[in-house]
Amino acid sequence: MGDPPLIVPTRAVEDAPAHGPGGPVQDEPAFEHRGIDYISVSDRRGRPIDLLWMWAGALFNVEYVVYGALIISFGLSFWQAALVIVLGNLSYLVTGIGSLQGPAAGTSVFAITRAPFGPNGGRLVSAFNWMTQVGYETEGLALVVLAGLALAAKTGLHGSLGLKLALVVAAAGVQLVLPVLGHRAMLRILRLLVPPFVVLFVVLAALTLPKVHLGAGSGAGWETVLVALALILSAGGYGWVMNASDYSRYLAPDSSRVQIVASVALGGYVPSTLLALLGAAVATTVPSATDPISGLPHAFSGWFLIPYLIFVIVQLFSINSVDLYSSGLTLQAIIPPIRRWQCVLIDTVVAAVLTAVTIFSSSFNTFLTDFLLFMIIWIAPWVAIFLLDWWLRRGRYDSRSLLSGRAGVYWRHGGIHVPGVVAQLAGMIAAASWLDTTIWKGPLSTATNGADFSVFMGALFGAGVYYVLAGRSVRRESVDAGRVTAGGAPPGAA
Repeated sequence: MGDPPLIVPTRAVEDAPAHGPGGPVQDEPAFEHRGIDYISVSDRRGRPIDLLWMWAGALFNVEYVVYGALIISFGLSFWQAALVIVLGNLSYLVTGIGSLQGPAAGTSVFAITRAPFGPNGGRLVSAFNWMTQVGYETEGLALVVLAGLALAAKTGLHGSLGLKLALVVAAAGVQLVLPVLGHRAMLRILRLLVPPFVVLFVVLAALTLPKVHLGAGSGAGWETVLVALALILSAGGYGWVMNASDYSRYLAPDSSRVQIVASVALGGYVPSTLLALLGAAVATTVPSATDPISGLPHAFSGWFLIPYLIFVIVQLFSINSVDLYSSGLTLQAIIPPIRRWQCVLIDTVVAAVLTAVTIFSSSFNTFLTDFLLFMIIWIAPWVAIFLLDWWLRRGRYDSRSLLSGRAGVYWRHGGIHVPGVVAQLAGMIAAASWLDTTIWKGPLSTATNGADFSVFMGALFGAGVYYVLAGRSVRRESVDAGRVTAGGAPPGAA
């Protein structure tokens, strides 16, 4: 089991000057000073309902219209797509449950991930998450640039190489602002964006829905329906767990769990479901609706194009800020000596370079579909292991050990919790075996005529192996953490 848990008096932890991984917080610039370091109870703020508005502000977004249109392009009828969207987005309950660890541990998602994987083992899944977040940032940034080019075309400017690169640089600079300012600024701005975003999509629905043909299409086989479900889960609630506690960690540890789960689930479910349904409906008559910049506008009158594109740009910046903030925290969990704002800057540069490559690609939709499906290979087992570990330890974390390296209880053997890493790899193999994409078809998916059980098998094997290998030891750790809490260390969830 490694070293015993650190028994640290609460006041000593809470009253000590806060130090981020990059230095004392008083030396930080005038924005959020914290990265992955522990947030003392006295510095916690906010209410669970704040998370509802944060998630709604991020997810009232044209990307979810695209996801709805994408699954229609697979060959599904509207009613099949509607069933997949309505049921698949129930996974936002998982996002809600994945928000409970933040208040319990007082730190970010991939610092908490050190509990099931160890500090060094956690770097493996942290690296996967960092690549995923940067991929989503690239997707959003590319769409911002394409929207900017469409606006420029309305003024007579042609999409020259220089203009494209200038837009990439400008968009990357704007995208950087909110994540650098930090948690409080993001929650406030995203809340303010909800009303105008709602108005935009009410107008969009009013302009497009009279033209749809909900009875169009003969429908697809169950194998294709499963592929569509995997995409909705990956792009929806299951795929947001790796961000969830980054935003809930400022809540008090005694915050209502029911309110946290309900706020996150509703804030995610309502906008993503309504918008994906709208996208699916529009795609029944406008197949090019999978392209929100040059395709979807064919569904409405020309006068609405300019306000639509302006709002789309703002929306894409909002959802990208959520990804960029989390990718910065994730990179800090991999390379602790650098500050949070430096991590955000690095991520922005990487996303900008990838965007410059992406906008010259002629197969953006194929890239998007394959990216979303491939990410589920690691996400499916990780989510299952992360939540099972939380349940096994009854929500109790030794918060100081999460950030203590060799001195903490989670160091174990060389900083690796072998059961966690083995379970993750087993789950990834299972998910890949059942994955069905244009560039990779798993052997078990091929044997079942393209059925995609990647999400379910990845989660089942990941959680199952972890339970068998680590169930007892993790329960013992929860008892140790309970003693730490009783003795006054950083509080976890009761």
